Amino acid sequence: MAAVDRNAAALGVSTKQLMESSGNAVARAVRSVADAGDEVVVLAGRGNNGGDAFVAARFLDEYEVSVRLLGRPETITTDIARANWDALREAEIPAERVLDSQALDVGDPDLIVDGVLGTGVTGAPREPERSAIVAANEADATVVSVDVPSGMDADTGDVADVAVEADSVVTFHDLKPGLEGREDVTVADIGIPAAAERFVGPGDLLSLSRDPQAHKGDFGRVMVVGGGPYTGAPALCAQAALRAGADLAYVACPETIAETVQGYAEDLIVEPYAGDRLRPRHVENLLADADGRDVVVLGPGLGDDEDTLDAVRAFLADYDGTAVVDADALQVVPDVDTDAALVCTPHQGELAAMGGPRREDWTARATLVSEFAADLDVTLLVKGAYDVVSDGETTRVNRTGNPGMTVGGTGDVLAGITGALASTQDPVEAASIAAYANGRAGDAVVEENGYGLLASDLLAEIPRALWGER
Repeated sequence: MAAVDRNAAALGVSTKQLMESSGNAVARAVRSVADAGDEVVVLAGRGNNGGDAFVAARFLDEYEVSVRLLGRPETITTDIARANWDALREAEIPAERVLDSQALDVGDPDLIVDGVLGTGVTGAPREPERSAIVAANEADATVVSVDVPSGMDADTGDVADVAVEADSVVTFHDLKPGLEGREDVTVADIGIPAAAERFVGPGDLLSLSRDPQAHKGDFGRVMVVGGGPYTGAPALCAQAALRAGADLAYVACPETIAETVQGYAEDLIVEPYAGDRLRPRHVENLLADADGRDVVVLGPGLGDDEDTLDAVRAFLADYDGTAVVDADALQVVPDVDTDAALVCTPHQGELAAMGGPRREDWTARATLVSEFAADLDVTLLVKGAYDVVSDGETTRVNRTGNPGMTVGGTGDVLAGITGALASTQDPVEAASIAAYANGRAGDAVVEENGYGLLASDLLAEIPRALWGER
């Protein structure tokens, strides 16, 4: 939901609008169970959940409403929630700060609005939030929870310590997983457009946050199997994986080009094998090496020699990890029986060569790509002016990028970004964010220098595309 909210804001739907709609939805739920003149106590935390509750209080003027803010106003965590606290005060709605959990007194209300903790909070509640939850449960009042009952994990429904025992829940936009199976839940439409979920946007980048205590290897060891007739493709791919946050990037390539590939960047770990092309005899050792890596990117610069394609088939037939398949390697995917989780990155011509659909209209293409992904049991990232990502169940569309990115090598960069992200994200999410970041990097280069970019120009922009727009 945090991602969807951020994407909605990027589409021009303001957080203020969404909070106003959320609070109004809560007020409607209160009216459905309370009588005019009833005493209503609003328990509000310092996050956006509390902000929704502040808005609800403003809409409940036919009741005897009072608000308990759990903490100091200056510690309210978002500007929009703080603005709604100020609006509440300007409306002269009775409100008090609870600075000591022992001083919390909810009185004897007819109804309590639970706006203490929202979907972004996990684990046991702290004080004074814990005392507010206990007080709500002990009161002889109907309880309406905002988005989720405070103290409950929105993803799982688990309760670490104590949670509000709500009589009804008003959740926003979509049913949260932890609420599934409950009959007391109302899903309120608050005006988030479908485009906020369909199109990849800045909200999707929120999943890339990192634990400050992380160690080397936590964010991926990516192995690129490529090169032979071409040397730049595997080097671009591996460098892009590093720029996208992978901790280590290995390049398995023929010994005849190993020195050239290493020359592109000292950060690459080059692992040469005998000969000038990938052959079936190399597969056993490659599989052994891949066993210690998180993701394999298969295809950049391999060429389409029949022995090479036979080697790709043999590798995928025995590999059971996550593989990003690109370039000439794509053509073997429809005929391979594999336990691997495949992310395939074709342009429309390559998709057609795989037996897939080719449509100019992106909306029609998205439907057909979804069907083809389901048939192959893979995740597809189909490159175009509108990139389409689908695993047959979830379909996303990316609109970043520009005509300057028709230059060779940008697909190799995209495959590397996808490989890095697939180390930590599920395949659809990895492919979606990779397409978004690759396009954003290309847009940044063109904005600064105009058309005529090189694929290598994208590399320096990848970190900003992933972590600079938050």
